[in-house]
Amino acid sequence: MISAPERRIVAVGDLHGDLRQTKRALRVAGVLSDDEQDNWTGGTTVLVQVGDVLDRGPDEIAILSLLWHLTEQARSKGGAVFQVHGNHETMNVSHEFNDTPDCGFEDSQHFVDYCNERHDGHWHTAFVQWRLEWPEWKKSRFESSTWLPFWNVFKVRKKMDARVLLFSPGGPLALELSRHGVVLKINDWLFAHGGLLPHHVAYGLEKMNSEVSNWMKGGAYNGKQPFIATKGFDSIVWSRLYSRKTKEIPQPKACAVLQQTLDAAKAKGLVIGHTPQVEGANSECDGKVWRIDVGMSRGVLNATPQVIEIVGDEVKVLSCQKDDSH
Repeated sequence: MISAPERRIVAVGDLHGDLRQTKRALRVAGVLSDDEQDNWTGGTTVLVQVGDVLDRGPDEIAILSLLWHLTEQARSKGGAVFQVHGNHETMNVSHEFNDTPDCGFEDSQHFVDYCNERHDGHWHTAFVQWRLEWPEWKKSRFESSTWLPFWNVFKVRKKMDARVLLFSPGGPLALELSRHGVVLKINDWLFAHGGLLPHHVAYGLEKMNSEVSNWMKGGAYNGKQPFIATKGFDSIVWSRLYSRKTKEIPQPKACAVLQQTLDAAKAKGLVIGHTPQVEGANSECDGKVWRIDVGMSRGVLNATPQVIEIVGDEVKVLSCQKDDSH
């Protein structure tokens, strides 16, 4: 739980493997330089990404590498970068690859080959450099590759093995993900991917974060994936209670549950992603929940990137220009 009084906070929704749209979102948030250096320009700003970096696009590992780079730079400037896990992060760690496109498996294989051939198997060094070197590496692999049909069984198995290696508990990218939790509190604001419910608060937010982190590290959690945080329709990464209207749960009832949750957590608002909002980033329950998954990835809606800015008690939506070509 983070205390950052009087800090500007910006929150970014689901990115789903689209580096170009990610950079557009970060630039409209005012935290990424408008050049090829991709440096932190946010000063003391606190940036929060609310999960689902993975799946549906080809640039997942480059995005993770970029966020790590910005985390390090922000720290040196008095700012901060935080991520919380989405359901697609936890799905990959548990080998549920049903939403991973072929380009995602290829990205995994490229990164494994790059690490072994350029960095002698030093995973973290390769991870740090990947944001800079992936375009040239992928181009060289494409130009030098021996042609095989995409369905070739050996090719498919190699790509699958690479992804399993990277994201299995204790694997190189699972370890990178383990630095993050499933819920974050900054001042009076909560950040989660799907939603937060009263029983989550009662269970213990820090306890859930610790259990998920230990699971991703390959540590002991009775050998099981933490259920309350990552499995089931009402888990933190899967809940859609606040992000869409249903006949079964009318909005007033959802808002009442939200208020109970906020009271229990001593918070005044919740920021979530997970469910694409075709009308753009928006709020419900008198501004107490903000829904910021706008479906910006080309693998989702290819929508114009938006982020929200929180300064004091004011929340503002920041939008890219539709013809922005950066």
